[in-house]
Amino acid sequence: EANLPSGEPRAAPTMFRGLSTLARLTPAALAAPAVALCDEKSARGALADLIDKSEARRGDGTSLGPTMVRLAWHSAGTFCAKSGTGGSDGGRMKYCPESAWGANAGLADVRAVVEKVAQDHGLSRADAYTLAGVVAVAHMGGPEVPWAAGRSDAADGSTSPPDGRLPDADKGSLGGTVAHLRAIFYRMGFDDRDIVALSGAHALGRCHEEASGYWGPWTFAETTFSNEYFRLLLAETWTLKTTHNGRKWKGPDQFEDSSGKLMMLPSDVALLWDKTFRAYVILYSKDEEQFFKDFSRAFGKLLALGTKQNAGGGGGPLDGLRKLFGL
Repeated sequence: EANLPSGEPRAAPTMFRGLSTLARLTPAALAAPAVALCDEKSARGALADLIDKSEARRGDGTSLGPTMVRLAWHSAGTFCAKSGTGGSDGGRMKYCPESAWGANAGLADVRAVVEKVAQDHGLSRADAYTLAGVVAVAHMGGPEVPWAAGRSDAADGSTSPPDGRLPDADKGSLGGTVAHLRAIFYRMGFDDRDIVALSGAHALGRCHEEASGYWGPWTFAETTFSNEYFRLLLAETWTLKTTHNGRKWKGPDQFEDSSGKLMMLPSDVALLWDKTFRAYVILYSKDEEQFFKDFSRAFGKLLALGTKQNAGGGGGPLDGLRKLFGL
């Protein structure tokens, strides 16, 4: 589980503050009531407060922030550019079948608290799912990610796409896993650079055996967004995990560093195995500023996938994001 940095959340760049203002000023005929009444600033503050309170309550260096990133990622990462199905509009993960997918295990609790923020601050559920990831990335020290309100909420899961659209950690071989990653991300309209940049969210959080079968964090700073994931990929020697707490490891294949305290999934190690992917891993390990820039662009594009124009001919705030990302 990618539980994919502190202080008050930073203001969005001017262009996106403009889009957010447009979301609030859009006439009721052009936007759902929840969006027209949206108080984005207070919603951002409430989401940041949830992260801070969870960190203080846990007292172990973890927080709800990385799980918010994973929630946002998985709510949008079902998009298919060819069919136009899936994506972040609808907030369908609330319902079966998406809520029951193995890839979404462990997300029920964070959905509940984020949905409460949506109710309290006039957001649609779908907007809140994605905004949570945007706030979490910035709050944990990462870049500002472009975002605008305007998503609607589905009444049930009847329009959910088929299972299998989110990336798997292992396809049995490094070559097979590389091919799988490309199939998953190319389907959404991403390229190899985007694949590696988005994988950098594994700087956050950890895997939990009860959710995915895998165990452990990718880095020693689970609530700090940085390029540490890429640095560790290259600097450490990653070997197959064979033991855990003195006993034989019975979980799926994963890799560990020499200390046994850090892990990498087969899909992470696959980024080293493929020459094109590896070149971007090297780039981001040396240049955090470039990583932040590329991640912000790719994650913003991801969260806008599957959104529809507002009724009445478009022109809503999400249209600005679609034009920015060429959607």
